[in-house]
Amino acid sequence: MPDAISFTGKSCVVFDAYGTLLDVHSAVQRHADGIGPEASSLSALWRVKQLEYSWVLSLIGGYQTFWSLTEQALDYALARHPTVDPALRQPLLDAYRALDAYPEVPDVLLRLREAGLRTAILSNGNQDMLDIAVASASLADRLDAVLSVDAVQVFKTSPKAYQLVLDRFSGTPAEVVFCSSNRWDIAGAAAFGFTAVWVNRQGLPDEYPDLAPTAVVKDLSALL
Repeated sequence: MPDAISFTGKSCVVFDAYGTLLDVHSAVQRHADGIGPEASSLSALWRVKQLEYSWVLSLIGGYQTFWSLTEQALDYALARHPTVDPALRQPLLDAYRALDAYPEVPDVLLRLREAGLRTAILSNGNQDMLDIAVASASLADRLDAVLSVDAVQVFKTSPKAYQLVLDRFSGTPAEVVFCSSNRWDIAGAAAFGFTAVWVNRQGLPDEYPDLAPTAVVKDLSALL
């Protein structure tokens, strides 16, 4: 699989938010001392259920905001970890609204824009959720658009979600570089025709062989 990333003929670079620009596990990490030894397990299950709920709803033709699913997923994760103090629910949700950006993110976004490329987020997060997160991470002035699937009320990997990028910027799928840490999201973006870059921060094995990424990188600094 080639790992070279060419921006020739590209007009914009679009990023998934949660797990790609923002560390989804930083919310639990901030309260790890209070949670105790089950912190990592709680965080992992919270994330798995958040995504599972989005896929199930999309398949049955339903929709709820991603923030609602985030709350429901945390409730399930806490129920599965009964030794964790339930009073941590609200502090954890507050922390999730203001997740940490990965260290390289601000500079990468700035340098891409300096190179004449437009930058954007395309996320399952609803708009209010995203606006708070982007402001908290001080990324707002480095993005040309923050796009939420809430506008079409179906989650990725629906083609309707990826179409939001073209609706905002015009052009063709071939002009878009799409970056995500989620391999399923990369599969959806590749199927739509984007140049898909998998940000494989955890060194996970590949999957979806018929929907391969154009490049695989360890973090976003490889874009530069």
